[in-house]
Formats: sequence, structure tokens, C-alpha cells
Amino acid sequence: MLAIRMQRNGRAHYPVYRIVVQESQRHPLSGRVVAEVGNYNPHTKKTILDKEKVEFYLKNGAQPSSRVAFIFKKNKIKLPDWYKEAPKKQAKAKHADKLRKNQPKEAPAPAVEAPAETPAEAPAEPAEAPEATKAPEAPAKEAPVDEKPAEA
Repeated sequence: MLAIRMQRNGRAHYPVYRIVVQESQRHPLSGRVVAEVGNYNPHTKKTILDKEKVEFYLKNGAQPSSRVAFIFKKNKIKLPDWYKEAPKKQAKAKHADKLRKNQPKEAPAPAVEAPAETPAEAPAEPAEAPEATKAPEAPAKEAPVDEKPAEA
């Protein structure tokens, strides 16, 4: 069976892809391709396709990869009726219980405002207590200073 897939080219950290028709059992980098039908640069999003060759191989049963089918759709190449899109993969959280949406919802505490104090309602500050009722303050004791005798 033939497959239409992308074959990586380009230098390190700058991939450019050739869109090739190849036996599906072969590795994409094996170099044994039936035909090259286009190329794709993901950095500039530039795609060059030979639409006649693509349509010929699709009519004859070549199976496009999911990424190549997406590129074909963008370039308005009609895919055959038998082609079925792969289901979209849902990213699964490693620790789903830590997600904010899975945290238990706490009921917000009712906001209780303290009543504003008015000068009429404010209690008067108590006047200083007479000296007799105050506890006498103890005089502060100084810590003894150790004096060392001077050595002669």
C-alpha cells in the first residue's frame, strides 16, 4: 500500500519537509520513494504541491498521513470519500486533581462590615486613673557590670 507522508529535510533545528509517495512499510528516511509531490516549510508556512500528481495517487489508493491530509485541505485538494480523519487526541493532565477546575469550590464567606462609628456613638476614652489606683512602677534595676582589675 502507498502512503503520502512527510519526509524531513533541512539542517539541525530548521526542518523542511518533502511530501512524498512511498511504500507504507518503508521508513520515511529510507530514501526509496515512488514520487515526490511537493514540499512544506513550517517556518514560513509555504507549501508547494503538484496537484495533478497528488490527485492521481489519491485516486489510486495512496493513504495520506493526518498532517498531509490537513495540508491538502488547506490547499483545496479534495480527499477521497474513503479517507477518515484520525480522532483528535485530548491532552490528558498528569495530575488532574491539581487543576483549578477540579478543586472543591469554597463558598465565599459573607462579607460582614463593621458599623461605621460616629462621634456621638464613640465611647469616650477613660481619663487617666488617679495616682493612687495606679500600680507603682518598679525602678529599673541596672545589671551589675563586671569590672576586671587591670593587670600590672
